[in-house]
Amino acid sequence: MNKKLQISPSGNPLVDMTWGGFYRGGTYFLLGPRKSGKTIFALQFAIQAVSSKETCLYFSSYRPKDLMINAISIDIDLQHYITQNLFTLVRVTPAKNIELANNPDSYLTEYIKDLKSIVDQYNPDRIVFDELTEFVGYKDPALLREAFLETIDYIENKGITSLFLIREPATSAANKIVSTLLSLSTGKIVLEKKEGLLNKNNPGKMVITPNVGHVEGEFSCNYYIEPDKGIQVDYKPEIVVKKISSSETKNSHYMSIADTLPLFSTLSPASIYNLNEFKLLLNNQIAFYKETGIVSTLIAVKLDDDSLKNKIINVDQLANAVRTVIDKKDKICILKNMLLILFTKENRDANSLVPLLLDNLSKDTPQYLSKVAKYISIYSVKMDRGTQNAEDMFRQLLAADIPDENKIGLN
Repeated sequence: MNKKLQISPSGNPLVDMTWGGFYRGGTYFLLGPRKSGKTIFALQFAIQAVSSKETCLYFSSYRPKDLMINAISIDIDLQHYITQNLFTLVRVTPAKNIELANNPDSYLTEYIKDLKSIVDQYNPDRIVFDELTEFVGYKDPALLREAFLETIDYIENKGITSLFLIREPATSAANKIVSTLLSLSTGKIVLEKKEGLLNKNNPGKMVITPNVGHVEGEFSCNYYIEPDKGIQVDYKPEIVVKKISSSETKNSHYMSIADTLPLFSTLSPASIYNLNEFKLLLNNQIAFYKETGIVSTLIAVKLDDDSLKNKIINVDQLANAVRTVIDKKDKICILKNMLLILFTKENRDANSLVPLLLDNLSKDTPQYLSKVAKYISIYSVKMDRGTQNAEDMFRQLLAADIPDENKIGLN
């Protein structure tokens, strides 16, 4: 893809807490058995868009009244968004007696390709197809792949984010069909449930798995449906702290932080990784940059040796101060008296970190801020076409200690 990708909230807490949302223009599949909450998930995905004045085209085999009842159960007034022309419901019905057709696969292909003309008519920001199962009963998976690929390429090129619902496969033939579809996806969400009603005391399991991008990887957690709220999850990010010593370094120029611009944002604690894990994440992000053009930034926040000698602030305290003001998707590694931070979003860099860090350090007293700020320095490196791997970026950041006479601090 040559275009830079944006990530938008999906309306699902696990997806948004781990991946940050769905790629705009991505194609996602939601798999699960009956009564597993697929339609509730899809409605939350749709409402996330329309509540922000984006439009959603919702294909459903439900009667409109039934879908509205589903929406009301999680406190969504669907009629309100329909009236505002933000939510468009298109009722679809599977072809009857398709097995009697001379060429059932060709018949289904026309159904799938008809999506393009409807998309052109409404030009939505998001699409939901609830559900696709009855429309992909192909005998020839190769023909299914060709027809579906042509359709989703058309939709993706318009920047439309799609969510296709499908029942879990029950036969080997159905499994081939699902595997064919998933191979064309950006990612999949699988819902697993036990017998009985989904609730906090009888939760199901949700697994999200990327196929393209989403270098954060696969995540899973318990989920349940809460009246008036919809799908809830029990996901809590794990934080692993490991200190890794590094070799002594020589001269470098750390950027001034006095000239940075303020940025205010609601953020969640990020995870701390050991050096090998951090390198792997950084290399994955570099590969993702080469594929999509989305630039990530590597930042070093360094403590002066005098701060450690005088017991003013240590690297663990600095890590805690940084961790609570950066996004949960950002990554941290501790190297002796330095923190390495990988910002995975293009609009995040040293300019966005400094005002948040200053604000956090000043929560004790302004006097404490003025005392510690002069011992903290920062430098950042952005990915570019010449970046080959993590070592390239490390060499720029870890090449030197800062001479006292050249130090530029937070103050």
